[in-house]
Amino acid sequence: MSEAIGAAAGKIWTYLDQNGEASINKLSTETGLSKNDVLRGIGWLAKEDKLIFNNQGRVETISLKP
Repeated sequence: MSEAIGAAAGKIWTYLDQNGEASINKLSTETGLSKNDVLRGIGWLAKEDKLIFNNQGRVETISLKP
């Protein structure tokens, strides 16, 4: 299971690196990952302190730390 979470985190990191900030829904749609896998991958990256979380109205977006 941890390999699948690590792979999801890698896909998310790559997407954010190439495209900038995105919502969870956009990450799921654009990467082809299920929302559960996106959430697990975000958790992995957050634990490694690689993400910035922004609230824009009712939507939370995620981007990579510089």
